[in-house]
Amino acid sequence: MSVQSVDRALEILSLFSTTSPRLGITDISKAMGLPKPTVHGLVRTLTSHGFLAQDPESKKYSLGLKIHEMGTILAGSLRINQVGGSPAQMLTRSTGLATRLGIWDQQAVLVTLLLFPDTVNVLYHHIGPRIQAYCSSLGKAILAYLPRQEVEDYLGKHPLTPITMTTITNRKDLLKDLESTRARGYALDREECISGMSCIGAPIFNYAGAPVGSISISGPPDQVLGDRTAALARELLLTAQQISSFMGWRPGEAAKAALVTAPRSRVK
Repeated sequence: MSVQSVDRALEILSLFSTTSPRLGITDISKAMGLPKPTVHGLVRTLTSHGFLAQDPESKKYSLGLKIHEMGTILAGSLRINQVGGSPAQMLTRSTGLATRLGIWDQQAVLVTLLLFPDTVNVLYHHIGPRIQAYCSSLGKAILAYLPRQEVEDYLGKHPLTPITMTTITNRKDLLKDLESTRARGYALDREECISGMSCIGAPIFNYAGAPVGSISISGPPDQVLGDRTAALARELLLTAQQISSFMGWRPGEAAKAALVTAPRSRVK
């Protein structure tokens, strides 16, 4: 049995997004179909507890620092971050590229860790952004290993909207791309999500062999695609396999024989 006031408060928090970072009482009232006095009371309570903050000039509200604080706590407690932080740091040092870790959540990838070459010694645990799966290497690395019915369900709910000039927007082409991902073990993002950035992503499996997350390296296309791709992918797969093993993944004998076991060396 749900509590109406709690449901409404959570719904208010869910209205805020990257496209709607600030909302006024009128905006919230219209979105929820509630009277302004009711909304005002809920918003006042959320603000008093730090979950919302009001801009003194516009009088509009945004998410409060309490949300950020809780997100930081959550990110630091996630198993994938706890076991994947050090391997991700090694990957960034080795490749000289940015590294992201993410988990599969609500049919999208939620980034939980981000590392840049110039700040590689700082583990930046955080929650977000939430990345579309069909146009990112993080997402395609997971989609490629999901059961076919889950992929069909995903495609039924998520239109392949073009984000850049190279975004895959055809269902048949995406399924073919996922087949290629399974065949080579890693996904490619050819500026499909952000113009000027390409990525290589690999899945992270749990104890049951399910793809629960992914890891990617990213940078300008000339640094990621082309002659370096094979060497970069090798480094990425080594890291993904290591993190998966920490997550409890134990591949079968046939899979073990196919794993990359050569020592790590810095990618040139």
